[in-house]
Amino acid sequence: MAKPKLDAVAAGAVDLARNAAVEVGGADAVGEHLGVSPEEGERLVTHYFESRVPGYDDWQWAVTLVRATRAKTATVNEIVLLPRADALLAPQWVPWEDRIGAGDIAPGMLMATPDNDPRLEPGFAATDLPVDADNADWVQLRSTVSELGLGRARVLSRFGRDEATERWLDGPPGPNNEETREAPANCGTCGYFVALRGSLGVLFGACTNQYSPSDGRVVSLDHGCGGHSDVVAEERPRELPAPVFDTISIDEGSLFD
Repeated sequence: MAKPKLDAVAAGAVDLARNAAVEVGGADAVGEHLGVSPEEGERLVTHYFESRVPGYDDWQWAVTLVRATRAKTATVNEIVLLPRADALLAPQWVPWEDRIGAGDIAPGMLMATPDNDPRLEPGFAATDLPVDADNADWVQLRSTVSELGLGRARVLSRFGRDEATERWLDGPPGPNNEETREAPANCGTCGYFVALRGSLGVLFGACTNQYSPSDGRVVSLDHGCGGHSDVVAEERPRELPAPVFDTISIDEGSLFD
């Protein structure tokens, strides 16, 4: 495509373009003329002026002029303030649902789950029973379902389980960290390890060692720390002798009465 031609009349109307920018931004906001360039379309050019608006030092005024067919003068078409190459710009807008990250839910905050969340799928509900089901059968089934931990409207889907598995294995609960490399053995052989229920229990469990940094958290079987239960002290702590004075059961008086 051929480069647009620069219309001489519109390109020479620098004062017209400056006055238009001054009318919008004020005399103190418009600086030196930076140049002019042709635009797509006949007799259409844009003049650029330095911006002196506070906070917009690396921006520029862009005033587009146009000259009608057989007209001897140009007219103002558009006036905008545009960023230059080194201009400071606000970060690109990111929707809230894309900005939220792991652990962002704070006390008092509600985060609605989409009704089509791929991490979840419909679970068992009372409405799954046939309309002619016997009441006794319903009670028995409901009791069994409750013991199995079912009865929820939505449960974790296969996609949700796979996503959690990948995230946990790649994160702190997984085996690829300094803590695990320095550990004497893995969590799968530790007495403080309690396996999760269901298919996730094949790879993960919870730590119950109060001295471990993973206490109360999910860990993989291949994870590890220095608090493994197989590390047994060679000597037991020395038992303290009985106290000389009973400072617990004496309520009144002095020890020397």
